[in-house]
Amino acid sequence: MARKTSTETNTNANPELILALDMLEKEKGIKKEVILEAIRVSLESAYKKNYTKDSDKSREPKDENGEQERHKEDVSVEIDAATGTVEVFAKKVVVEKVEDGACEITLEQARQQDAKYDLGDIVNVSVTPKNFCRIAAQHAKSVIVQKIKEAERQNVFDIFHSKEHEVITGVVQRVERKSYVDREGNERTSNRVIIALDDRTEVALMEKECVPGEQFLIGEHVKVYVVDVKDNTKGPHIVISRTHPELVKRLLEKEVTEIADGTVELKNVAREAGSRSKISVWAKDENVDAVGACVGLNGARINAIVNDLKGEKIDVINWDPDPVILIGNALSPSKVVSVKVCLADKSAKVVVPDYQLSLAIGKRGQNASLAARLTGYKIDIMSESQALEAGEEDDDKLYIGEGEYVYYDANGNPKDDAEELTETALEAQELPESSAEEVNDSDFEEFEEIPEGEFEELSEEEFEEMEELSEDEFEELSEEEFEEIEELPEE
Repeated sequence: MARKTSTETNTNANPELILALDMLEKEKGIKKEVILEAIRVSLESAYKKNYTKDSDKSREPKDENGEQERHKEDVSVEIDAATGTVEVFAKKVVVEKVEDGACEITLEQARQQDAKYDLGDIVNVSVTPKNFCRIAAQHAKSVIVQKIKEAERQNVFDIFHSKEHEVITGVVQRVERKSYVDREGNERTSNRVIIALDDRTEVALMEKECVPGEQFLIGEHVKVYVVDVKDNTKGPHIVISRTHPELVKRLLEKEVTEIADGTVELKNVAREAGSRSKISVWAKDENVDAVGACVGLNGARINAIVNDLKGEKIDVINWDPDPVILIGNALSPSKVVSVKVCLADKSAKVVVPDYQLSLAIGKRGQNASLAARLTGYKIDIMSESQALEAGEEDDDKLYIGEGEYVYYDANGNPKDDAEELTETALEAQELPESSAEEVNDSDFEEFEEIPEGEFEELSEEEFEEMEELSEDEFEELSEEEFEEIEELPEE
C-alpha cells in the first residue's frame, strides 16, 4: 500500500519562476501547467543522470558473474504551482532488512515518518539535494525557451492554416536576389520578395508566384493568396501566390456583397496573370444583374480589384447553362454571328464579323484561349467570309445551335423533362461515319418534322428512299405525295 510521507520544509522555493510563468501565460498564451510539467520531466532526467547510484557505473558492485549490479532509484519530482518549491522523492519498499538502499527502507525508518507504515508498503522519501534549486533554475530556463518556440510555431500554424485558400494583406519587407547556375551552365538570377504577414511572420513570395514584370516597393501593402500551409520540423511552411486564379475570385467575393450573401454565384475563372482574367457569374434571382453587381456603379467595384492586381484587365460575363450562349458571352468583347457546339467532344465552331476576327482571337490568341478555359470547350473561330468560302462542309460530328435538343437547368445539367431529347442528340452524334455523311442538313431538318410515331413506322427501304431524295426533289413533293409517304405501312 503506497503512502506519501510529510516532508520537511526546504529552501528550494522559487516564487520568481511562478511569476515568470504567469506572465508567459498572459503574453504568449502558453499554459503554466504545460511548462511546469516539462520542467518536472527535465528535472527527473537530470537527477537520475547526476545523483542516482547507477549514474557512476564504475562504483557499482559486481555480481557472481562479474557483471555490474544496477541500483536504479525510482524517483519523481514535484513542483508546487503556488510557491515554485521543487522536491525530489524516491519510492522505497518497506522491508525487514535492507539489501539495496536505493529502493528499500527498514520498517523502523518508515515508522519514524509515519507510524501507519507496515512491511510491503511504499514510502516516498525526500532525497532533494541541497543545490538542486540551482539545477532546477538552469533546466527551467532551457525548457521555457524551447516551449516558447514550440508554442509560437504552433500559433503561427494554427492562425494561417485557418486562412488557407484565402486572401491576406502583407507588407513588403525586402527583395532578395540570388544568383545560380541552371542545368545548361548559364548563370541566372532568382528574385524573391519577403513579405511580413504579421508582426512575427515573414514569408517569401517566390519568383514563379509573382506576376511577370511586377515591381514591389519596400513598405508597400500587397494582397496575396495563401496556397498551402504545412507544419514541419523547421516551423510552418506557408506558400503564397500573386498568380493563382483563385486570387481574383476571392477578391471579387470580398468586394461584391451580392456574392457574399449568395445572390450572385461565381461559376468559373480563367486567368493569365498580369494581363487579363475572365470570370463567369450567374444570378439566382432573375431580377438581379449579375454582371452589373460585380462591376458596380461606374465600375467602382471592379476597378478596386484591378488596382489590387496592378492594372490587370478583368472581363465579367454572364454564365448560361446553354453552352452556345456561354461561348458567345465568353468571347466578349467581340461580337458573335453564330455558335454551334458538339457535345460529344466538347468542341465549338464560332463565326464572327470579318472586322472583329482579330478581336475575338486576341493578342497571341489570348481571348480565345481564356474563353476556351472558361467554358471547357475547344473553340474554332472563323470570320463570315471564311465561313462562306468553307461552305457547308460535311462533318462526322453533329453540331447543334442555341436551344436545340438540349435544355439545361441552373447547374448546366439537362432537365429531367428533356433527358430523352438529350439522349437522342447524343445517339445521333455516335452515328457511324458513313451514315453521318449521307445525312445533310436539309434532310435532317425534314426528318425532325415527321411525327415520332410515323417516323418509327417507316421501313428501312422507305427511309433509304427518303435519304436519296435531293433537297430540290424533296421540296417539289406535293402535299398528297408527302402524305402517301407518311402513310406507308410498316414492313
